[in-house]
Formats: sequence, C-alpha cells, structure tokens
Amino acid sequence: MKKWKYLTMTAVMGSALMLGACGSDSAQNGNNAETNAPASSGQEAADEKLQGSVAGDGSSTVAPIIEAVVEEYAGTQPDVKVSVGVSGTGGGFEKFIAGETDFSNASRNIKDEEKAKLEEAGIDFTELALAYDGLSVVVNPENDWAKDLTVEQLQKIWIEDGKEKKWSDIDPSWPDEKIVYYSPGTDSGTYDYFDEVILDGADLVSSATLSEDDNMLVQGVAGDKNAIGFFGYAYYLENKDKLNIVKVNGVEPTNETIEGGEYTPLSRPLFTYVKNSAMKDNEAAYDFIKFTLENAGDMAEAVGYVRLPEEKYTEGLKTLEGLK
Repeated sequence: MKKWKYLTMTAVMGSALMLGACGSDSAQNGNNAETNAPASSGQEAADEKLQGSVAGDGSSTVAPIIEAVVEEYAGTQPDVKVSVGVSGTGGGFEKFIAGETDFSNASRNIKDEEKAKLEEAGIDFTELALAYDGLSVVVNPENDWAKDLTVEQLQKIWIEDGKEKKWSDIDPSWPDEKIVYYSPGTDSGTYDYFDEVILDGADLVSSATLSEDDNMLVQGVAGDKNAIGFFGYAYYLENKDKLNIVKVNGVEPTNETIEGGEYTPLSRPLFTYVKNSAMKDNEAAYDFIKFTLENAGDMAEAVGYVRLPEEKYTEGLKTLEGLK
C-alpha cells in the first residue's frame, strides 16, 4: 500500500497539509496548512489552466483520502491554492458554518443542530459520500485474551459505571489488571459514531485518555499491554505491526466485511459536505471536488479504506454537476 505523507509532499513539491485528528482542539489550535495544488477534472477536456483558491477542513479519518487526492491533484496545474485543515468532524463543521470553508470532511452524518446553524447562516450544502470505513478496536500485541469481543462486552468495557475496571471483570479468565483506555476526542466523528452504536448515549469511561491525534492513540495502545483503543481502519492498517485488531461479534474488519456489511455495527460511510454556492461560483472549488469524486475510490483503497460501488461515484458526480 502506498502511503502518502504530507511532509513528503512538502519536500517534493512545496505543498503541505497538516494532519491532526478528529477533534475540536485541533481546530482551536489552528491545525491547517496550504497546498499549492493544480486543478484538473481528470479529463482531457480539462486542459485549461485554472486559478483560484479552495478551502476545506474536517475529519482526520477522511484525511488520508483527501491527502492522497491532493497529491494527485497537484500533478497538473500549479495556480490553484488548496488549503485543508484537520480540525475533526465537529471542528470542521464549525468552520463550515462560519463560512470559512468550501467543503467539510466528515466521518459521520451531519447533525440536526449543525443543519439548523447552516440554515440560519444561509448556507446551502450537499452531502457527497467518498468511501467506507470500519471503525477498528485495537489492543496491544501482548494482549492474547481480548481477541473477539461482543457488542455487550464492548459496552461493559467502555461505559462509565463508577468503578475501576479490570480485564477480569469482563471475563474471569482474563488478567486481573486494570484496563487502560485510549479514545478519540468527544468532538470527533469517530467518537460520535462509537457513542451511537456502542455507548448508546451513555458516558465513556472517565479514565480514558482522549486525544485529538490518532497517532497518539496508536502510540498509547502500542505502549501498554493492558490498553485498548479505537479509530479508523486506515490507521490500524498503517500501524498493524504495532497493534492487534479485535474481532467484533466474530467478524474482523477487512475490505470485504466492511463493504459487505458483515462488520456490524462498526462499518460506516465517510463524507465530504460542499457549500452549494462555492460549487456554483468558485470554478476551482468545483473542479477540486469533481476530481475528488473521480478519484476517491482509488485513493480510498490506496490508503486502506473501502471504495464505494462505482454507481455511487457516478451519482455523486451527477449531483455535483447539478450544483454548477
């Protein structure tokens, strides 16, 4: 699997995208950067040079796809400036609502309150699906007991009950050792999805270490035998030499089980949301999103996610064309 890296982009072509994680703290810290990227629709008819700027922000789970797209997009025309921040799904929507971005990447569906704020701000938007992800539960490689967890066991592990939890509380045959938790931040789309399908609105264990940087979650679980964490499938694949994946209800997340719906309830679609007026009035923004939809399937597979059926991309391109 080819691994695109923003720092590599900076060194090779003077472009940069700074990746954080799927949380609002990154937004507050101004975690974004600019990429001098060329614009092309990916078709022969798109030889005309474009100028302009495009701004996006949002989910770190979606970021590897967008990172790969931007690198490919930068191979044609040098006069479009694309800036993409990684403030997390919630943080990205905050910037979208404030009118600061043309598109917002998300690892969950937009919330009703976010829709209401966009309506109040007079911003019409369109949801476009990019790929599938299988939210992955991981443990330390030395953990040879928690190989397959049921949803009920995940709930028992992760829901706050006022007690310090040990692995032996989940199964008496497991070690009498305190469980150590690593979780995305509460403004993360990954957290929101886990909350919806596992926590069911209950509080996450208060002892969990919350981080807005998925790589820090990887390091935390990799460094503690009793640790458990969760994040997007691509981050597991990139670090599978440091982690063990956990089956859920007997099913391991793979391209096949995620796409086929067998890896339930932790399979989910990934999105970008576009500002309709930007697609109509900003030729560079329209072209970049068109290029994204044309290449999202290949880029998703290249970085470890699962492509949508081809007809979904065709539908997305038709929807996008209708906004112009």
